[in-house]
Amino acid sequence: MSMDQEPERDGAGNDDKNGKRRKRAKRKLDVRVYEKELLRLQTELVKLAAWVKGKGLKVVVLFEGRDAAGKGGAIKRITEAISPRLCQVVALAAPTEREKTQWYFQRYVAHLPAAGEIALFDRSWYNRAGVEHVMGFCTDEEYEEFLRTAPEFERMLIRSGIILVKYWFSVSDEEQERRFQARNKNPIKRWKLSPMDLESRKRWFDYSRAKDEMFKRTDLDDSPWYMVEADDKRRARLNCIAHFLKQIDYHDLTPIEITLPDPQEPDPAYVRPPIESMRFVPNVR
Repeated sequence: MSMDQEPERDGAGNDDKNGKRRKRAKRKLDVRVYEKELLRLQTELVKLAAWVKGKGLKVVVLFEGRDAAGKGGAIKRITEAISPRLCQVVALAAPTEREKTQWYFQRYVAHLPAAGEIALFDRSWYNRAGVEHVMGFCTDEEYEEFLRTAPEFERMLIRSGIILVKYWFSVSDEEQERRFQARNKNPIKRWKLSPMDLESRKRWFDYSRAKDEMFKRTDLDDSPWYMVEADDKRRARLNCIAHFLKQIDYHDLTPIEITLPDPQEPDPAYVRPPIESMRFVPNVR
């Protein structure tokens, strides 16, 4: 493969509408440009969250994609701007023995938002179409039942008033490998390399086939998948947030600036305890 060729992606979506191979940006987005635009978008997220709360909307956003594709980074930039009382991140561990006997969607239903809330799923019920299927954690019958049922389940969510948005973060095999190597060398990030991550390196094309079939069966007009090109993390975050903001017709409900009340006058009869009696955290620098 020459340096000018686009490496194989994790499924459909490499070609433009004319069938020509798209080329990725060769230069990473400048950090100053990124930070300025991120601040603008996060300001809009604050407005969006206020609108969701004020109108009693229920929003569910699914983040799926390859390991190390940047889903967590995008979620973090969204939650940085929104009150944790309004925005919940759902990142479920492997199901317990009891949960394995439940209706498959049951444990996800428990984390759906109430009115005025946003739920961001860092991986979701689509685990069954990906890792569970590829790794043999479910039967072929369970896998097929999921692909048949998922569209019906999502239509029920939408009919109930939930706004559902589904993102797939697409990363090339070369970039994923680079990120894996960087994580392995960084003791702060090494915990991100789970056994499933390591196994995915050996099953790249199995996961590609699973993703393609998942899109074929669940990328529907009423609950579509949106692809996020994620080889450049900064661009991916900005593109994802900008797109998410367009999914809800919101208006600015930012409270007007208020006049702060004067602080309470000190009580001359009250004597505070001596500062020497307090236990302070020592300064390390």
